[in-house]
Amino acid sequence: MTAASVMVALVGAVPSAVLAEAAQAETRPVVRKAPRWTVVQPLVIAHRGASGYRPEHTLAAYRLAIQMGADYVEPDLVSTKDGFLVARHENEISGTTDVASRPEFAALRTMKVIDGVALTGWFTEDFTLAQLKTLRAVERIPLLRPGNAAYDGQFEVPTLQEVIDLVRFESRRTKRTIGIYPETKHPTYFDSVGLSLEEPLVRTLRRNGLAGRHAPVFVQSFETTNLRELSRMIQVPLVQLLGQPMQVPYDLVAAGMPRTYSQLATPVDLAEIATYADGVGPEKSYVLPRNPDGSLGEPTSFVDDAHEADLLVHAYTFRAENVFLPTDYRIGTDLTACGDYAGEVTAYLESGLDGLFADHPDLAVAARDAFVAATESGERAAS
Repeated sequence: MTAASVMVALVGAVPSAVLAEAAQAETRPVVRKAPRWTVVQPLVIAHRGASGYRPEHTLAAYRLAIQMGADYVEPDLVSTKDGFLVARHENEISGTTDVASRPEFAALRTMKVIDGVALTGWFTEDFTLAQLKTLRAVERIPLLRPGNAAYDGQFEVPTLQEVIDLVRFESRRTKRTIGIYPETKHPTYFDSVGLSLEEPLVRTLRRNGLAGRHAPVFVQSFETTNLRELSRMIQVPLVQLLGQPMQVPYDLVAAGMPRTYSQLATPVDLAEIATYADGVGPEKSYVLPRNPDGSLGEPTSFVDDAHEADLLVHAYTFRAENVFLPTDYRIGTDLTACGDYAGEVTAYLESGLDGLFADHPDLAVAARDAFVAATESGERAAS
């Protein structure tokens, strides 16, 4: 892959060259090389859509995010019983749908072990797509976001194809290219139940002309094995997510190689990640950790280390409410109120981020644009 492998500030619809390139993807061998990235401006990735304003992973949340100026929208992907990929943060859906109030599905409530954790509830892999489509989305954190809860019961669970269709329609309508940033959720678990996520994902991207190296797509995962597999299947940029430092990717747990995410974040391991991925998605404390009093600390070397390995850095998750902000960026004492979100975003952009995942994409876009304008003004003044 070359420096043109990703277009971070595209205008217009997907070009015909991309569609022609994707049509050849079935037969052309995938050759992956860490590129020298050219970043026009940091990306704003709408985390589960505009999830600060609408129930997450709904077409309404994605549509609003696009209206707010997001560059990419992020659907987390899980599978139905009949193999369709749908957008949910987890395959256990009692917290994000009205399934618990549906007596017709009471018998599907069960206990499962997902990535080593016992969970009781309702799981997407026990529902056909037709059954899942009868459910309606609800707000995951209603006490924190009561405005979102006002939309409970209005929206379906969308398929990946429906998300792609929406993004393509909005790209034409707005005359700018909006990208998709899907995450494969629990790939080791879904492999174990015969519902592999990678093959249907690749088929869907190819069918939509989104499999080539210039396609406005990133694919991300917290696991490593499936990204290595995808690197041999598809040419779109891949992103290795990094969870909490002491957590372990579940595929490595299952393989008896329990290396923590912090161990994967060293310069040597980042260089190894660059052999199969094009970027890293760190939890934001890898970039700017919190001090013991909860205030924002000094930058680490993580961004520089990742850039030295030719990896993009897209950090997560930026949320506007005080409860999520460093103590020195909170405004007032109400933890549900919005604090100095622009200040926090700016601090991270100053560290060299190439993109960020945001629940409130309008605020993130405004902060990003102000940062870019100030940077360009400073460069002009210095020249």
